[in-house]
Amino acid sequence: MPLLSALRGVFARVGRATVFNLAGVLLQLLPLLLLVEPWLIFATGALTAVQRRRFASLAGVDIPLLPVAQRRPTFRGAMNWLRSGGTWRQLAYHLLLGPLVSCGTVVTVVLWSWGAFAGTALVWMWGVPLEQRLKFLETSTEAVYVNASGFAALLLAGWLTPVLVRLDTRAALALLGPSRTEQLARRVEDLTESRAGAVDAADAERRRIERDLHDGAQQRLVSLAVNLGIARATLTDLPDEARQVIDQAHREAKEAIDELNNLVRGLHPAVLDDRGLDAALSGIAARGPLPVRLRVDVPRRLAPTVEAVAYFTVSEALANITKHAPEASRADVTVEIREGRLRVTVADDGPGGADPAHGSGLAGLARRAASVDGAFTINSPVGGPTVITVELPCAVSP
Repeated sequence: MPLLSALRGVFARVGRATVFNLAGVLLQLLPLLLLVEPWLIFATGALTAVQRRRFASLAGVDIPLLPVAQRRPTFRGAMNWLRSGGTWRQLAYHLLLGPLVSCGTVVTVVLWSWGAFAGTALVWMWGVPLEQRLKFLETSTEAVYVNASGFAALLLAGWLTPVLVRLDTRAALALLGPSRTEQLARRVEDLTESRAGAVDAADAERRRIERDLHDGAQQRLVSLAVNLGIARATLTDLPDEARQVIDQAHREAKEAIDELNNLVRGLHPAVLDDRGLDAALSGIAARGPLPVRLRVDVPRRLAPTVEAVAYFTVSEALANITKHAPEASRADVTVEIREGRLRVTVADDGPGGADPAHGSGLAGLARRAASVDGAFTINSPVGGPTVITVELPCAVSP
């Protein structure tokens, strides 16, 4: 019947809540006994672990782990652990809120016991001898009152039991788990790691495309250009129209090779992996249309992603100078490690007035630096000079 099913569901929920509360009584009252030995407050980690298992198995609530405080066997390590906010939140639960909830659980047990005893008084009193019955209840009115108080105790216990479960759960989540600040810090760390993984994956994919183009399409174009050159040199008896077609095809093949070389360098220059940042930037400076004074002071190889960002920063900055500041007569590029960070500075003597808000190239430089937690700044007053500075984390190559 629907009514019986509903009653069974109610009793099942109340029963599970009662078992959960009773399981916590010993755990929540035990820390009060441990106060006799103050050094036992270092057992908070073990108590918290047991409480987390109780909540997970009996209430289906997963309490996140707290950040583990560094507890070295030294006085400083112990002091750092004691100063941790998580330590004192755990103690607040184990020594204050936990015992209060346990006291509430004891009250509910008393209410359940009295309700079971008094709520059935009109039934079981007819099974005892008359003398005992009269000794317990002198009038039927008293029996009704006792019976009514038993029903009231049952109703109160049924309401109080889940309330204690909710109170205990909220307190445990707030005090045994990480705080809002710690959760945000952990989220930031996770996002930073995932973003670094995405950047590394994108850089690895660019390397793969560069290798495929260099070893595949580029070699085919070189072979085609060589064959066309041989045909032009050896087939001298062809009509003029055919020789013109061969000449044009040969020129287009060489132009395609040049374009593919530029594309490959734009994806990921092989010299950057083989010889490092100094050699790769020297190649950019040599190919530029304006004189570039380059100084690279990087005594060790850095992480491939950081080197790639530094390389493309210099490349795009010099391309922007050529495109937007043709009046510039020279550019200065400095790459050095300062205060634990890789600093890339590109300066020119052009007319200035560069604004990242109105230039996709400068905005792209800022986004590229931000992809590895770098910083991008530009100083370009009207009349010049323009100085672009990018600071990148100085991660060492594995």
